[in-house]
Amino acid sequence: MTVRKTPEDWLHSSEAEGEKQKGRFKVFLGYAPGVGKTYSMLSEGLRRLQRGEDVVIGVVETHGRAGTAEVSQKLEQVPRRDLDYRGTIFQEMDVDAILKRAPQVVLVDELAHTNVVGSRFEKRYEDVLLLLENRIDVLTTVNIQHIESLTTRVQALTGVTVREQVPDWVLDRADEIVIADLTPEALITRMRRGDIYPPDRIERSLANFFRRGNLIALREMALQKVTKAVDRHLDDYVRRKRLGAHWAVTERIAVCISSNPQARDLIARGARLAEGMDGELFVVHVETERDEDPERQHTLQAHLQFASNLGAEIVHLKGKSVASATAEYVTQHRITQVIFGRSALHGLRKYLYHLAIQKFMTEAPHVDLHIVTQEES
Repeated sequence: MTVRKTPEDWLHSSEAEGEKQKGRFKVFLGYAPGVGKTYSMLSEGLRRLQRGEDVVIGVVETHGRAGTAEVSQKLEQVPRRDLDYRGTIFQEMDVDAILKRAPQVVLVDELAHTNVVGSRFEKRYEDVLLLLENRIDVLTTVNIQHIESLTTRVQALTGVTVREQVPDWVLDRADEIVIADLTPEALITRMRRGDIYPPDRIERSLANFFRRGNLIALREMALQKVTKAVDRHLDDYVRRKRLGAHWAVTERIAVCISSNPQARDLIARGARLAEGMDGELFVVHVETERDEDPERQHTLQAHLQFASNLGAEIVHLKGKSVASATAEYVTQHRITQVIFGRSALHGLRKYLYHLAIQKFMTEAPHVDLHIVTQEES
């Protein structure tokens, strides 16, 4: 009986083990069939073979493409396993045979694939995770439409139902994600030449999934996914090396709010800024005694719900100094843009506000600061 691990189990085991205690996981990401994911994966496999590494193919789907088939013949292939399902013989990757062969590197195409009943695991990505646990490096491929958090967007965009999915946490487990990129125009040319699908499928595909608008949007999703992966790895590197907070790839916009009724406008402005900069949105609240008032608490919760509806990550902080607590957070999380509100203050309150802003700027000098004037609460 196979014991199934939870996502947390897989992630925990990958974090707890040392660098050499697990295989390295490299994903070739594409935005549509035919962009060159499998060919790129095979090319890297060949390069690593030529460098003296022990490389095998676990499974590669050529889809009748001559170039892909030719390159795949240059690498050793572990024979697939025959499985009888309802009277039909299917061939699946033989993960047990790969474990017995124990190569340094294995190539596994189509990460989102669902295995035939009778296989060791239901999903191919589970096979991959087992190989990684056994210190085998894995090169794999997947298209952007198969990433679980994006399937709904892809279906709404293209009208095509996506049946096979890979959980986002599996991609988060990857040591490296690279995009197999091709312009939509070049991909359409490949399609018309018959390099992707047989002639009887070309016009139907061009009129549906392969419409130029679809391809542009899908390519943008793939590029965003890679950018976020790069930034996540940079996060890990910055923490390990204790580098400065100015190291960033993705714009990160933090809107600092209170229970002031005008805070909703700040959140909306932050959302527009995040959208315009293709960045991530955070809404930050530092708890104060003023928020204990029931009416203010109700207003604050409404603001936070509004922020959540816009896709913001909600952050609750505690600290004697609002400026210091916020500065510490934005520094640790490499926030690039911060929005504060400013009421039409007078006298001592105006002085204290300016003092707090100065303190924040001193403690978080890397941040671009936006101060927005609001009506006094």
